[in-house]
Amino acid sequence: MSRLAARRKLTNLVAAALSSLAALIALAVLGSILWTLFERGFPALRWSVLTTSMAPTGENGGLANAIVGSLIQVGIGMVIATPIGVLGGTYLSEYARGSRLGQVTRFVSDILLSAPSILIGLFVYTLLVATTKTYSGIAGAVALAVIAIPIIIRTTEDMLSLVPTALREAAAALGAPKWKVTTLIAWRAAGAGMLTGLLLSLARLAGETAPLLFTSLGNLNWSTSLGKPMASLPIAIYQFAASPYEDLVQLAWAGALIVTVGVLAINIIAQLTIGRRR
Repeated sequence: MSRLAARRKLTNLVAAALSSLAALIALAVLGSILWTLFERGFPALRWSVLTTSMAPTGENGGLANAIVGSLIQVGIGMVIATPIGVLGGTYLSEYARGSRLGQVTRFVSDILLSAPSILIGLFVYTLLVATTKTYSGIAGAVALAVIAIPIIIRTTEDMLSLVPTALREAAAALGAPKWKVTTLIAWRAAGAGMLTGLLLSLARLAGETAPLLFTSLGNLNWSTSLGKPMASLPIAIYQFAASPYEDLVQLAWAGALIVTVGVLAINIIAQLTIGRRR
């Protein structure tokens, strides 16, 4: 019995050591990336970067139009994706258990969840850009919405499935109709998790580049028209990082720092939301 206990203790120590080592490696890689971003991006981050539009090299341009374009496209994408994703996840959790339509919907959602974003960009390109013969901000927003929808569906379904059945039964026993049980009981109980899913999908969209290359294309000029090519921060980073001019490369580092800080802030808010609700 002592040999068995000793072997189990040794196995536990080895597993704990390997897990700790893996965590330290992950933290070291993340810390290295963050350190590089701050080291290269912070010196290039000045007030004019946030207030001046993009310009050719030597003209002291900034990233203001790219930041605004990203906010517009991500915002519209979330406005499109949120009701579809929440209602789709609610349907799968509350109304489609065991049904064939629910299984097909869940299967398609899982495929979209794992599909490369560049394929979604090509799909929206064929659907909107090729038919209208122009790149546009609305096409970029639609591509981002298609990426966010399966994330929101999966998160909503998972969070609603964690709500105890006793809560639904208690509300139904009081005579509440199904839609009231869902919206006033299930949604409220799973609200923190659903909000976290929305914030995580927002963070995912903030850094997407590939689908925007085929839809909104990018724009050096200031443009908020959804029917025309629109600038975005990920595309600006992609274009400037490959430039042979040092001032544009510095702008790319500044843009990468802005995106990283924004995504980190969104994730921190999501974690604080969960912790406060718990």
